[in-house]
Amino acid sequence: MGPIIGINAALEFELVNRNTLSTEYTLGVERGGGVPVIIPLLGSMDVARDLLGALDGLLVTGGPDLDPVHFGEAPHQKLGKIAPERDLVELTMTRLALERGVPVLGICRGIQVLNVAAGGTLIQDIPAQTKGFIKHYQDAPRWYGTHDIKSRPGRFTDFMGVKELRVNSFHHQAVKDVAPGFVVTAEAPDGIIEVIESTEHPFAIGLQFHPECMWSRDPVFERPFRALVEAAAAYRSRAGGRR
Repeated sequence: MGPIIGINAALEFELVNRNTLSTEYTLGVERGGGVPVIIPLLGSMDVARDLLGALDGLLVTGGPDLDPVHFGEAPHQKLGKIAPERDLVELTMTRLALERGVPVLGICRGIQVLNVAAGGTLIQDIPAQTKGFIKHYQDAPRWYGTHDIKSRPGRFTDFMGVKELRVNSFHHQAVKDVAPGFVVTAEAPDGIIEVIESTEHPFAIGLQFHPECMWSRDPVFERPFRALVEAAAAYRSRAGGRR
């Protein structure tokens, strides 16, 4: 069996309490050689800790805004919907993954969770808090890239195999102060941070764009999933083949 990758589900409270997750995430992990396991809302952080112990890797997915209380700020007027229960589960599991050396890939909200879990902060609203920004919430199809990013030397550039990439964009928040032990390895033309990665952890990388929406059209976007699965396989091997 391939490495087991836990994927955080989203939460919907509008009509009924339920966990949801796009199949693009699970199929992306499967195409990368991993075994996807959906992580639902958990009421006990002890269960979250136990579950992380059964995983070889963690994929933190997109979703609503992160409560700024977690990085020491009051809510900006443009702060959107938040999901406190989801924040708690994802921050807890991400912090534990960083402590234990479990590979982590954060996508969109996931890069923000990763940065905050490691001690960084966020721009709560790009249009209100930055100048000269480009459009970061596109009206184009989700699979279509609307702006370029340029990468710097690092693991992201290594596994993507390119220095420039055209990506999609569905966010109004972004990384502001990069967490200790992390570096920026790709930016948009306006300076908004698109990729961060740990310099201390074997594999902890956050992407502001959504490769899960793009891999079915362009195989280059399968590479983040393959990189996560490869890192998870190495983690399993280091852990002594516990499966």
